[in-house]
Amino acid sequence: MNAEKLRGVLEFYEDLGFTSLCRRTPAETPSMNEPPSETVPVHTEPAAIELPGLAPADDSLQKIRENMGDCKRCRLHQGRHTIVFGSGNECARLVFVGEGPGADEDAQGLPFVGRAGQLLTQMIEGTAKREGIPLERKDVYICNVVKCRPPENRTPEPDEMEICGQFLFRQLSVIRPGAICALGATAARALLGRKEGVTRLRGNWYKWRDIPLMVTYHPSYLLRPYNQNAKREAWEDLKKVLHFVYD
Repeated sequence: MNAEKLRGVLEFYEDLGFTSLCRRTPAETPSMNEPPSETVPVHTEPAAIELPGLAPADDSLQKIRENMGDCKRCRLHQGRHTIVFGSGNECARLVFVGEGPGADEDAQGLPFVGRAGQLLTQMIEGTAKREGIPLERKDVYICNVVKCRPPENRTPEPDEMEICGQFLFRQLSVIRPGAICALGATAARALLGRKEGVTRLRGNWYKWRDIPLMVTYHPSYLLRPYNQNAKREAWEDLKKVLHFVYD
């Protein structure tokens, strides 16, 4: 089994909650020259084998970005201008995860800088101010499930999410925030493995590994004029997240 396949297998079992594998030690067998004798079968305790880490022990955001390099692991690299890795406080207590870069993000190399990003900034800073929490956008960390812009802003395909997901998981593991806010169905699916829509998932706490996670609407969805109720719900979700993390 090559390294990539082995890594995939280990990631699969780690996502299921396994932290070690067991290797059974074979019982001693009699020599061919010795007569058979009545013996009680020997049962040996399985020997635990610790799974190798999925990331370097001294992992860092800089190392993850270096590992990505000029990434061409999936088809999304074909139309991109810039890899959009993430931005914000590397020691953030709150991380926002979106779907993928849009045109403005692809041009600037930063996540959430277009209209949806401006709305997200208003949501973070406006809600924090109203709730008496001293917080600005620069205090949180923001990234996406995929780091390259999908053509025509389409939803990332499952294989693209899986390939890029290894870097997202490492980002979250390095930062170890107090909570994660998943923006939209794609981020929720990538982090929770659930297929329900945001309307059903939002407003409740879940876990990514052992980190509390809240799902809410993606800001691009909130920009549509007929989603007034969703805007109110998103602000309620964000208020709940901010009080959980910063109170």
